[in-house]
Amino acid sequence: MFTGIIEALGTIKKVTRDKANIHFDIESDVSAHLKIDQSVAHDGTCLTVVEQVDNTHRVTAIRETLLKTNLGSWKEGARVNLERCMPANGRFDGHIVQGHVDTVGKCVEKLDDEGSWRFRFTHPEAREFTTVPKGSITINGVSLTVVDSEPGSFSVAIIPYTYQHTGFKVIEVGAAVNLEFDIVGKYVARLMNLKG
Repeated sequence: MFTGIIEALGTIKKVTRDKANIHFDIESDVSAHLKIDQSVAHDGTCLTVVEQVDNTHRVTAIRETLLKTNLGSWKEGARVNLERCMPANGRFDGHIVQGHVDTVGKCVEKLDDEGSWRFRFTHPEAREFTTVPKGSITINGVSLTVVDSEPGSFSVAIIPYTYQHTGFKVIEVGAAVNLEFDIVGKYVARLMNLKG
């Protein structure tokens, strides 16, 4: 389990295609502290460390992961948000994040709000893809609060610290992002559907 509080930005050093899989070699400040078989969220996608050397680690994305996320478009030199699993005695600074991406969204608006930034994203409409104002959403692994919510779209406001220390500074209009909707909201939507 994760909290959506990003620990480091990693740089993709190598992309290796292997049948339907893609291996990513990533350099970061936390890579030296990782262990083989450890789960780490990469832009919100939970991936298992399969190799670790010095300040670089390797993860593998399989076909199912590539179908549900934006990882298939990752290139060498790209920066990705990294978060290790929350320790059992850790603080809950964000919200419950599973690292299981629900769908890929699209940035349709980026506004400089004189000291902060406002982003709007669209996503496929589905009952379980529900946001509410002041509710939680995870974008590329970052725990955020929804500002405006409509069917198929929502907006978030980004403070300067988050903008500078995550991949938000490189998200532009048209960019594809990984979205994980709030797990509590997904369970409520499922229960309402069963009552339906």
